[in-house]
Amino acid sequence: MTKRRIYLRMRTWEEALGVFLERIKPSRYDKKQVIPVKEALGRVTAEPIFARLSSPHYHSAAMDGIALQAKVTFGAAEDRPRRLKVGDEAFFVDTGDPLPPGTDAVVIIEEVQQIDTTRVEIMRAAHPWQNVRTVGEDLVASELILPHGHRLTPSDMGALLAGGVLEVSVMKRPRVVVIPTGGEVVSPEEALPRGPQEGEVVDFNSTILAGLIEEAGGECVPYPVVRDDPQEMKEAILSASRAGHDVILINAGSSAGAEDYTASMVEEAGEVLVHGVAIMPGKPTLLGVVEERPIVGIPGYPVSAALSFELFVQPLLAAMLGMAAPEREKITVFPTRRLPSKLGVEEFVRVRLGKVAERVVATPLPRGAGVITSLTRADAIIRIPRLSEGIEEGHQAEAELLRGKDEMENTVVIIGSHDLALDLLASWVRKEDRSLRLSSSHVGSLGGIIALKKGYAHLAGSHLLDPVTGEYNIPYIRRYLSRRETRLVHVAYRQQGFILPPGNPKGIRGLSDLVRDDVRFINRQRGSGTRVLLDYLSEREGVDLSLINGYADEEFTHLGVAVAVGSGRADVGLGIYGAAKALGLDFLPLEKERYDLIIPEALFDDPKIQVVIEVLRSEEFRAQIEELGGYDPSKMGEETEV
Repeated sequence: MTKRRIYLRMRTWEEALGVFLERIKPSRYDKKQVIPVKEALGRVTAEPIFARLSSPHYHSAAMDGIALQAKVTFGAAEDRPRRLKVGDEAFFVDTGDPLPPGTDAVVIIEEVQQIDTTRVEIMRAAHPWQNVRTVGEDLVASELILPHGHRLTPSDMGALLAGGVLEVSVMKRPRVVVIPTGGEVVSPEEALPRGPQEGEVVDFNSTILAGLIEEAGGECVPYPVVRDDPQEMKEAILSASRAGHDVILINAGSSAGAEDYTASMVEEAGEVLVHGVAIMPGKPTLLGVVEERPIVGIPGYPVSAALSFELFVQPLLAAMLGMAAPEREKITVFPTRRLPSKLGVEEFVRVRLGKVAERVVATPLPRGAGVITSLTRADAIIRIPRLSEGIEEGHQAEAELLRGKDEMENTVVIIGSHDLALDLLASWVRKEDRSLRLSSSHVGSLGGIIALKKGYAHLAGSHLLDPVTGEYNIPYIRRYLSRRETRLVHVAYRQQGFILPPGNPKGIRGLSDLVRDDVRFINRQRGSGTRVLLDYLSEREGVDLSLINGYADEEFTHLGVAVAVGSGRADVGLGIYGAAKALGLDFLPLEKERYDLIIPEALFDDPKIQVVIEVLRSEEFRAQIEELGGYDPSKMGEETEV
């Protein structure tokens, strides 16, 4: 029986990387190959490259016009034009033509007056080498074109050809084998056509790692899934090493579970340098050597896997290729929520960014190591230092950009209540203006209003019912945003009700059924309009909230509620019809409510906001919202006085 591994001493990631690179000595990687320049895009030069040919290699006309000797034009002026004989003193040339012998300047055609077929006239003197590309103006034979360790771009390839270089010596791309492990792991090709079975995990990590390897300049070598069997894992490690691969990645199995054998097998086959790094996510990362080849145990969760690759594999490949590890641009941001963190661990938090007024606000994405969508949606990463317990809401923080600044500048930030219409709105806004995007964060209607008050968002989605007046949203705006002028733009009336499993097996007919012992409820978070509606309806009908089994269990979106019901985690939840319809669930209508967007007056005329409003007022968008089911968008885009 294989002994369970326990993290005896976790290192900081900087210490771990230093130990790893010192042992591997990646600078010893010296595999080169000569390839045609036209096939060298993205490859790394293995040696300095010098021009074999001057560029241009002859004196050439830089403009259309006449070539001549500059000295014959001296004294020419508007009141003293100089006439020249074509074919003797002046020669017509096009851009790129060689200069005729004896000439040293070109007068552009716009400044040439043709008298007849044999004579031209100019009214301005030319100086030597005017409008001429001289030999070697761009490159001189023997001049350095590119240094060693340079990653080739399309422009670099053109420069090499201009300098007479047809073939280039480049570093061979390190061959990186990715070994997925786990008895529950199945390939996408096997699982997706038939539908994955319960307990099966589709192997998408291998595809993520393959893409990261290619981006880092390596060549990914896929490997079949290896079961959680110590002997099979050891054989896979040794096989990958003896096949001549330069780096070995083992995905999953490096944690401290009963079936996590990576550390034991690496220790048997070679040497474990580091097991356990003080980072979150990615703590189980393992670094080692097998037969003098670097081996990295990559954690199984996708966010952990991506971070582990970035911190350890990317610098390794860069060093093997003779390059510096890439660094991201850093900017100052202001988190919209507190980012708590555990002392002693450096945490990497992925966030979405948007510029509201003069501040760049950062809205944290879900921090789970298995939340793959945090990889696709993130604009930046905030690092929380090891000796910090977190970053307070609204406090200045440093973020590393994952996207260009232009995307951040052209982002409309919506914080507040979740609605399916927002997802469609984001797509339509992008279609209307390709440079624009919409970023929504679901914290509930009240949370959205508070975010507006603090200057964290451009818009807030809200459907807050005031139990006293029966009005939606306006009483809350007056209460919390009384000092700020706002506009209220209508999105739709929508149907709220019970989301139920197909066939409604528990026979739920009304709110009174929620207090039954055999019924499990799933709720929305505090401050959400749906939660407020539930509390209001329960009070109206005399239902004791404390007796609802699951009242304290929360989801942040209508789709989250629908998934909880559809997966059997709950028997019923309160949400919109569109979410039930999307997942093929039953629906029992309870109440028609109003969903609006709240917009600060100061931001209303912002061109980005106007694009959003134009989409809301389009008949085509309205028709698509209606197709979702449970929506009445007849007044979509209309303003209501606050």
